[in-house]
Amino acid sequence: MTVSLERLRRCHFAVDLGAARTRVYVKGAGLVVDQPSVAAVNTRSGALIAVGEFAEKMTGRTPSYIRVVRPVSGGTVVDIEMAQRMLRHLMGDKLRRSLRRKPRLRAAACTPHDADPLAQRATIETLVGLGARRVELVDTLIAAAVGCALPVERPEATMIVVCGAAATQVAVLSLGSIVTAQRVPVGGEAVDHAIVQHLRHRHELMLPSQSVRPLQLALSGNGLTPHGPASTEIHGRDVATGLARSVRVDTAAVREAIQTPLTAVLDGIGKVLRNCPPDLVADLTDRGIMMVGGSALLPGLDQMLGQFIGVPVHIAERPDVCAVEGLGAMLEGRIQPLVLSPLAA
Repeated sequence: MTVSLERLRRCHFAVDLGAARTRVYVKGAGLVVDQPSVAAVNTRSGALIAVGEFAEKMTGRTPSYIRVVRPVSGGTVVDIEMAQRMLRHLMGDKLRRSLRRKPRLRAAACTPHDADPLAQRATIETLVGLGARRVELVDTLIAAAVGCALPVERPEATMIVVCGAAATQVAVLSLGSIVTAQRVPVGGEAVDHAIVQHLRHRHELMLPSQSVRPLQLALSGNGLTPHGPASTEIHGRDVATGLARSVRVDTAAVREAIQTPLTAVLDGIGKVLRNCPPDLVADLTDRGIMMVGGSALLPGLDQMLGQFIGVPVHIAERPDVCAVEGLGAMLEGRIQPLVLSPLAA
């Protein structure tokens, strides 16, 4: 990790291209962009109409000639050209002009754990299209661990769970490297989808796409635990008549509906612990597990994980921006590598 840190200190800006949100950190300026990874395009002219929050508000409300697209899926850039256009507009002309003045502009970016070479290449080409002469890739797990101030450089176990929109990544780190890790293709979107399907099949109710996340409507308080509210009222559209209708939903049934995606996450965590050396697992008993990512704020998820694993579970102070803040800490040189001096013969 020492060589990587030296290269990262030469970078001028960092990008976290997530399936849900795009974040840009500029060296010396901090976090300058934090917007949804959404763009609206006029299919007749090919013109970009809106990006970020405004484009997200247009989802499900556009005429036929306007298409709302997401150029990033599962942490991987699936449309390089659209991702470049979206980033240009999110960053703005002033910021891009200041970055272009840098000699040999360098950039850093997060990539999901075990991302294939094609996905890595797509991320690199996206930033090269913005003028970067060199792009350094950092594993999202390491960046997030640094961003939430975990002592990743020490010879002690630190376990992190990155709860993203499209996937959940779990890892045990020690001495600045990943000891064992697992990427589960289940995230906040899968949980939302499970709730939507439950409401459709059980109550014949369709939720609008702009429902401030169905998850937040269906669960309130400690919704994932038996101590949460017994029921909550949901507004949507009747499947048969198409008219607006409200139903009172039993939160116990909602908890049962989301068990399937959450079980996959728990299985991934269990696999990581089984593949981890016993000495490092013993460290986790006292230190616990750190949860980051936007889906880490799922009500009661930390309690569910704690009961399953039997160790303390903590949520980072700002779990949604930990990865990009970790990249920023590496760019600013706030992370010092552990230097191991060879023993004299």
